[in-house]
Amino acid sequence: MAGSLQGLHVVVTGAGGGLGPSVAEAFRAAGAIVHAPARAELDLLNEAAVAKYYAALPALWASVHVAGGFSMAPVTETSLEDFTAQWRINTVTAFLACREAVRRMRLGGLVSGPNGPAVGGGRIVNVAARVAIDHPGGKSAYVAAKSALAGLTRSLAAECRSEGIFANAVLPDTIDTPANRAAMPGADYTHWTRPEAIASVLLWLASPGNATVTGALLPV
Repeated sequence: MAGSLQGLHVVVTGAGGGLGPSVAEAFRAAGAIVHAPARAELDLLNEAAVAKYYAALPALWASVHVAGGFSMAPVTETSLEDFTAQWRINTVTAFLACREAVRRMRLGGLVSGPNGPAVGGGRIVNVAARVAIDHPGGKSAYVAAKSALAGLTRSLAAECRSEGIFANAVLPDTIDTPANRAAMPGADYTHWTRPEAIASVLLWLASPGNATVTGALLPV
């Protein structure tokens, strides 16, 4: 597994967040060349900037979209601005990255596969959330955004499978990050998922070793 990504170019968005550093570290440890744009370098909501960033990359094997945000409030206390903000940070950012990753992967280029060098193909992995399948109350904007991201992932998988481009999503519940502990000091952290555990799932889904799984929504 560790060598399966050796020398392959991988984009990781949101690498500066709570989950992102563990994801970027896992991919680097597996030998990948990680492109982790900082906010100052790339506005993930700027369509032209995202297109330019991906177009300038070398032959791209995988794009992993960790960038996102969270909010919760009863529906009657959720403004249109709140709803739109969740949609933009969780769905629009991933949509633009997915679209440009597919474009870059379709350009081809020599990449390493499980059976040696091959042309084209690739892996896209989105970070949605467990709420995309459980649909709890009190988080309508967040639930809608992450549910849309899950649907986008499955649609993308159906569209691109014949080209060897696989798309999957992981669905974490509460992640054990310093920010979440600070926000919920009385919570039972033992039921939370460590970032390293999520990163290991992302790593496998994005690897050439994943030769069969696409369109999956995996709770982690």
